[in-house]
Amino acid sequence: MHDLTTVRTNSTAATTHVVPPKILKALPDEPNKDADPFMVSFSESDPDNPKNWSSVKRWYLTGIAGLLVLNATFASSAPSALVPTLMDEFGISREVGNLMVSLFVAGYCVGPLIWGPLSEQYGRRPVFILTFFVYMCFQIGCALSKNIASLLVFRFIGGTFASCPLANSGALIGDIWDAKRLGIASAIFAVAPFAGPGIGPVVSGYLVQSEVSWRWLFWILTIFAGVCLLLIVFTVPETFQPVILVKKAQKVRRQTGNERYYASFETRKLSFAQQMENILARPFKILFNEPMLIAITLYMSFVYGCIYLLFEAYPIVFTEGHHMGAGPSGLTFLPLPIGGVIATLVYIAFFNPRYERKIKEFAPKPVPPEYRLEMAMLAGPFFAISFFWFAWTSFPSVSLWVPLASGLLLGCGVCWIFLSLLNYIIDAYMVVAASALAANTVIRSIFGAVFPLFANQMYDRLGAQWASSLLGFVALAMAPIPFALSRYGPALRVRSRYAPTDQSISRASSPV
Repeated sequence: MHDLTTVRTNSTAATTHVVPPKILKALPDEPNKDADPFMVSFSESDPDNPKNWSSVKRWYLTGIAGLLVLNATFASSAPSALVPTLMDEFGISREVGNLMVSLFVAGYCVGPLIWGPLSEQYGRRPVFILTFFVYMCFQIGCALSKNIASLLVFRFIGGTFASCPLANSGALIGDIWDAKRLGIASAIFAVAPFAGPGIGPVVSGYLVQSEVSWRWLFWILTIFAGVCLLLIVFTVPETFQPVILVKKAQKVRRQTGNERYYASFETRKLSFAQQMENILARPFKILFNEPMLIAITLYMSFVYGCIYLLFEAYPIVFTEGHHMGAGPSGLTFLPLPIGGVIATLVYIAFFNPRYERKIKEFAPKPVPPEYRLEMAMLAGPFFAISFFWFAWTSFPSVSLWVPLASGLLLGCGVCWIFLSLLNYIIDAYMVVAASALAANTVIRSIFGAVFPLFANQMYDRLGAQWASSLLGFVALAMAPIPFALSRYGPALRVRSRYAPTDQSISRASSPV
């Protein structure tokens, strides 16, 4: 199978199809005689193949993908410091005010089920453009809202459209990088989901301290979304290979006048019922039939929920306990993204080279997914320890720098857990990885939306020390999950309907 079809004679029709010289220049000298002569595909060095684009272009697109995720996660947490202001203006309870964050994250439960499959049908670019335009419009709606009901509705709908990068930015990175460089690109990209929630409270905190209208935050979000939309429109090309090949096939048909040329994606015909099954049912069918995926999803969902719970816990410890203003209180979240950056650098310097050596060791076979779990084995105890550290140094009599430092360890743990387990899902489930990740994202987002709603009650009744310790105990109970997967994962994959396994290496597939 090759780039474009060369001049051939169809023996059945006894006709010759002539390809213009400018198209022939791109054809290989030795066509594959076993391939369908009318199927359009990429040649080895085809410049239209995203994996053959220049490194500068691909790193730029990786940065843009991370920026889009940063935008969405920044918007999710940004209103957290505005809750007291909204309580005064609209006469609402704190629980209703916390819905400003929870409902936006609840939109993440809906969006990935829509935007992922749509991008696999129509391409990444049009879905990014559509969602960011609508998302920007709803930020304008938030800025102009006259009551709390409209504000909450706009936040939920805005979160649904803002969730597009959570589903598709990682897919874009997978479109443009080969397996060797994908690890580094993914690690750099992985900082964005944790940097956004850490930066959001800083901006809103200083807006509150400056005593400007709360509406200014949503104008800032509108501007940020508008800038990202312009970057997408003018600098982000289509990266989904099947859609690119469809456009190449259309171009060949126009230039040759021969309607037999086609891309394999054009032959894919799914009924509406099949499309709905793929979008809504298959992710959860896979989830409930896979013990491995259930364990991973529960662990990652708990970790994700804890990140959003901290938006209620940190103000109790730092704003109330240490009497910090709204602006400086927002700065207390910065150790989380800083810890994520440190974790990424360690991954690039240490863990990724180790994995590259495993690629050579197992070649030409793939590396067993269990080798992805090393970071999670280390990160699980780190994550639990960070909560005990935060819990028992959160007394007002203890220097605030001590509980702040726990955020560095927490950020490292979260980043490594997510990098490790997401890569494990991709490696283990392969062709159904998108559905497995969709189910994981939905359940994770439910935890992220619900945790802030009970945080205040938990911290009020248990106290900051025991409330944080409770989270530490749960994290400690979940820390053995990566070890169990490393030990029993190969056997579970052999019996799995969805995780293909090379049984010849199943005995050697555990790194411990």
